[in-house]
Amino acid sequence: MAAINSVTDLTLDGDIAVITLNSPPVNALSFNVRDGLFEGFKAAIADPKAKAIVLICEGKTFIAGADISEFGGAQKGASLFEVQTMMEDSPKPVIAAIHGTALGGGLEVALVAHYRVAVPSAKCGLPEVNLGLLPGAGGTQRLPRIVGAEKALEMMTSGSHVPAKQCLAMGLVDSLAEEGKLLEGAVAFARKVLEQSMPLKKVRDREVTADPQVFADFRKANARKFRGFLAPEYNIQCIEAACTLPFDEGLKVERKLFMELVTGVQSAAQRYVFFAERQVWKIPGIADDTAIIPVATVGIIGAGTMGGGIAMNFLNVGIPVKIIETKQEALDRGLGVIRKNYENTAKRGRLTLEQVEERMGLLTGSLELEDLADSDLIIEAIFENMAVKKEVFGKLDKIAKAGAILATNTSALNIDEIATATTRPEAVIGLHFFSPANVMRLLEVVRADKTSDSVIATSMQLAKKIGKIAALVGVCPGFVGNRMLFQRQNQAQAMVMEGAMPWDIDRVLYDFGFPMGPFAMSDLAGLDIGWNKDTSKGETIRDRLCELDRRGQKTGAGYYDYDENRNAKPSEITEGIIKEFAAKTGRNQRDISDEEILERTIFPMINEGAKILEEGKAIRPSDIDIVWINGYGWPVYRGGPMFYGDTVGLAKVVERLKHYQSQMGDFFKPSALLEKLAAEGKRFQDMK
Repeated sequence: MAAINSVTDLTLDGDIAVITLNSPPVNALSFNVRDGLFEGFKAAIADPKAKAIVLICEGKTFIAGADISEFGGAQKGASLFEVQTMMEDSPKPVIAAIHGTALGGGLEVALVAHYRVAVPSAKCGLPEVNLGLLPGAGGTQRLPRIVGAEKALEMMTSGSHVPAKQCLAMGLVDSLAEEGKLLEGAVAFARKVLEQSMPLKKVRDREVTADPQVFADFRKANARKFRGFLAPEYNIQCIEAACTLPFDEGLKVERKLFMELVTGVQSAAQRYVFFAERQVWKIPGIADDTAIIPVATVGIIGAGTMGGGIAMNFLNVGIPVKIIETKQEALDRGLGVIRKNYENTAKRGRLTLEQVEERMGLLTGSLELEDLADSDLIIEAIFENMAVKKEVFGKLDKIAKAGAILATNTSALNIDEIATATTRPEAVIGLHFFSPANVMRLLEVVRADKTSDSVIATSMQLAKKIGKIAALVGVCPGFVGNRMLFQRQNQAQAMVMEGAMPWDIDRVLYDFGFPMGPFAMSDLAGLDIGWNKDTSKGETIRDRLCELDRRGQKTGAGYYDYDENRNAKPSEITEGIIKEFAAKTGRNQRDISDEEILERTIFPMINEGAKILEEGKAIRPSDIDIVWINGYGWPVYRGGPMFYGDTVGLAKVVERLKHYQSQMGDFFKPSALLEKLAAEGKRFQDMK
């Protein structure tokens, strides 16, 4: 065995040279790996004893992709292009031996091998689109030449990891080796290549064509999914180039579009989110060896929309759930909704009927709170009323076993106050799920003043187990997400009275990248949530709309008018009501520009995020961004409100807030932290 460098070895198995990479944890294409590959292939090609070359990786995976921590820095060592040229132009057959995942740059390395051998458990993919990028090392030109334009479109715009058996069927892999015997299989395949004088197949020399309609249809079918993102469209353009241009010309298109993306704001935002999603799990002050409380059973109080959705998260991972209601009718309805949700999933082919029954078998219902006596975790998911919640926690304090975690799903109430209803405040925590709780990815884990480290650590670990992304936040009205949402809603309502129509505000926020604006969202949820027909006095625009039975999409009208397919259009009735209210309050309505709408809805959110950081209610600016991306539909390509503030420039945010403060009052007063960062020319990202 000869060591090429610290991460690469070269050995001979008879007449087969074996280049082995070992760069934990994922053999990413750092400069050490690139150098090792370059020098390893150079040496193997020069060795007269070697007739063919196998590339294999140690550890859990093949080359998993680029080392994105090197993005934006000065290049060191051999370039990936030089490595690929050395491999592709090798006069000796090169076989890539794939296990684990060959992703991004890893697959692009495998694509310049003459042949590819994989174990059945391996997966291949080009997931750069998820970082706002496209494959920048020839992947956009080589992949279509093997699998065809249509499969390349699917793989590259979804970033999907394709199982080895599918790769074999589409020609991306040439042979499957026995699981656990990849090296033997790859070496045997290399000998077969030599014995049968199989050609040195260069993917770049293949041709691929596609009807232009294929691309038009693909764009149309995915227009909603790709809205606002540059990377999917740029990936499509590269595949078009592969189908219409010689290989080297297609590479020029790929390089040009890659550079536009890698130096652009969208990819910077998506790479930032990639790291933020990993950082959010790191909790300063809580030791790695903090005791984790075993959670083998979960109790949930409330079988409504939230309680049922929360229950499904635990049932999905095999944790038994007891769900409590006060009336049999409500309990039966809740259990029925859970079953229906699972059956609908089964109809879509995502679950078998056996799995539906298996999950339902883990669920039991009861009308007795005392049945939660043995639960390791109890989650209260009833309506937002402090007195009622404290009453429930007082009862739980007497019922729950010692060591049980007592959690509330409140979205805004003071958890410190709720904890006072118990003799064990250290066991009380907030687990704020987002609706629908079985779908939405975000979980705000809210630590109260006396919540123990074990309860916090257990809650974070449990969140990961049930497939959530959790952000640890502190107690304050609305916590992080809803507290910032209030700022946006406040200004949306204010601007309606000043002259902007609901559809103007919704359009600006939709164009910014949100799935929908605040008024369309209200119509979807139902304007009558929290509204009482008997006590309504027509004191607000919402009251008037509900009194006219304009309660949202479900009644065919709300802020908008809806046709039979629930397509929205601006409503003259709503506009009339708004103008009537404005006249009553002496407001002089005016034209409000799109720029003002955006600034007044978004900049106060950034300012509130800064206040949250000042108060220590969020650990990091990036945690706030994770909350907004995963809980409120903030467009990932804008990186979250705090990252967006950085891209706009904090000095500009402060200047515009002060402008509105001078006209409209101290609602817009910049926070001390925001002013300090702006004055120092710093960003939220610079905070340590």
